[in-house]
Amino acid sequence: MTHATAHRVVIVGSFNVDHVWHCDSLPRAGETRTGQYRTGPGGKGFNQATACARSGAATVFVCALGDDEGGALARALATADGIDLRAETSEEPTGTAGIHVDAQGRNSIVIGPGANATLSGGFIARQAQAVTGARIMLAQLESPADSVLEAMRLARASGVRTILNPAPANAESTRELLAVADVLTPNETEFAALLARHSSERIDPDDVAGADDERLHHLCRTLLPRGTVVITLGAAGAFVSHREDKCRGDEAAHYRVPAYEAAVVDTTGAGDAFNGALATSLALSAERTFADHVRFATLYAARSTEHEGAAESMPVLATPGVVAPSAPPTPSAGAPR
Repeated sequence: MTHATAHRVVIVGSFNVDHVWHCDSLPRAGETRTGQYRTGPGGKGFNQATACARSGAATVFVCALGDDEGGALARALATADGIDLRAETSEEPTGTAGIHVDAQGRNSIVIGPGANATLSGGFIARQAQAVTGARIMLAQLESPADSVLEAMRLARASGVRTILNPAPANAESTRELLAVADVLTPNETEFAALLARHSSERIDPDDVAGADDERLHHLCRTLLPRGTVVITLGAAGAFVSHREDKCRGDEAAHYRVPAYEAAVVDTTGAGDAFNGALATSLALSAERTFADHVRFATLYAARSTEHEGAAESMPVLATPGVVAPSAPPTPSAGAPR
């Protein structure tokens, strides 16, 4: 698929080969369970790049790959989806992930970073032309923090809007990195972890969705005073917090967006679907309110949960930036985390 480069999204991130076991319930410590096995592509960066490409954006994906079958798989899949792959070759093996998914679609994941941990700032700098010509830069934290910071700084210096998905929750992050994000997109666990790491505020991840809106807004402003925070809340949808004088077309500085109904099969890539779709919507339709961008991303994420897999679950849209809802927005299990 081809798209106008004026609507380009650049993603800096990870590619993993996913090894997935579906079982009745997630295994507990010391427990052995029987399940069905499959393998496929994943990694937060690649999932988000696939979501961007399939939802309609011209997509550049910057990553590090091993010289192995996993690397070859990444190149073939990127070509199939029209993704402009910029890969630094690593002596480490291509990244891997072990994923368990239970009967309710919930998951637990262990990552083997491999090549992802070797993505260098120098390689990022060599992609400057692609970055500075983009409309949106999207990054996560499965790559070295210094390399992500280099990419975000390069984008910001050129007036490119930046989105940081601070995942996974235990990943390294700095105040310096948060400061170069125009939009921050944590889930409940990541939000609580960032607050604990970078402020004196504390909140239990299980309490985020049910917290008072004014309190959530205060916590978001504490975490990212100059930018927008979107907390993805699973069945509770999403919470949006803007700086008071920069509401990005919205009437309110903070509000909630409900989830869409979905026939949930697998939630593994839902958060990545949300982030990729949000980047696409911002790149393709700058005139929309921010709330419209979040609604689009929430719906796209809900549709992704209706299919198995991570990157493979990303819906292909017939019309770029447009996904037809099958149901009105209501709280459901089919929302991004």
